[in-house]
Amino acid sequence: VIHWYKQKEGEAPERLLFVSGDQVIVESGFQANRYLVERNSAQKRCVLTIKDVIPDDAATYYCAYWDPHLIGYYNKMFGSGTKLIVSEKGSSPPANSEILQKKHENQIMYVCLIEKFYPDIIRVMWTDDEKEVTDNAVKGDTWQSTKEDEYSIASWLTVPAENEDKNYYCKYEHEGEKVSLPTQVHSVKTAPQEKDCRTAFNRGNLILFCLIFVTDQLMHRTAYLVYIILLLKSSMYYLIILFFNYK
Repeated sequence: VIHWYKQKEGEAPERLLFVSGDQVIVESGFQANRYLVERNSAQKRCVLTIKDVIPDDAATYYCAYWDPHLIGYYNKMFGSGTKLIVSEKGSSPPANSEILQKKHENQIMYVCLIEKFYPDIIRVMWTDDEKEVTDNAVKGDTWQSTKEDEYSIASWLTVPAENEDKNYYCKYEHEGEKVSLPTQVHSVKTAPQEKDCRTAFNRGNLILFCLIFVTDQLMHRTAYLVYIILLLKSSMYYLIILFFNYK
């Protein structure tokens, strides 16, 4: 028996339907004629098709089945899920992608920056010439760019300094586009040696701050000026209060 679940953001998953043999049973509250299920036991495939998609269909969909884990006990196994976005805006591939490089002591960190794409669903992975690299590889969360309908993401890989001549690849897949960025090319940029960047690279969870600082100096300067103005206003307010208290 194959089950299909629908989970809206911030809500618990609810079962949409289940397939038993050639019979499809749709749960109450859903329009049965909008869902088509094709099951191929030989290929171990079950395909769900949603007809006449509407905004309310936007959700993450999971398939699941009961798997005998121990004698007399069954465990429900879920797939990784497929996120459906319903929007009038068409998809747009990343406008820019590059690899930044930073050396620190006996390590090298490669930062893969992928900018300005829509929707925000993207698959990013690191590989060498042979296989996927998962050790010391971290994928950050997507964030919105200055435009609300554009997203960016960063992923970073830390390797020993002796692997400097080894080629690694940042591979990403967005909608129908697949791109592979090698580390051993002249276009790989070296991150500046600012103190803020060194601190961020030593703390993996702060690396995005460093990356934003490197790629958007103008925004950083603007924030700095705003901070100075607010600090001066606070100081003036403090002096005024002291003056009246003194009197």
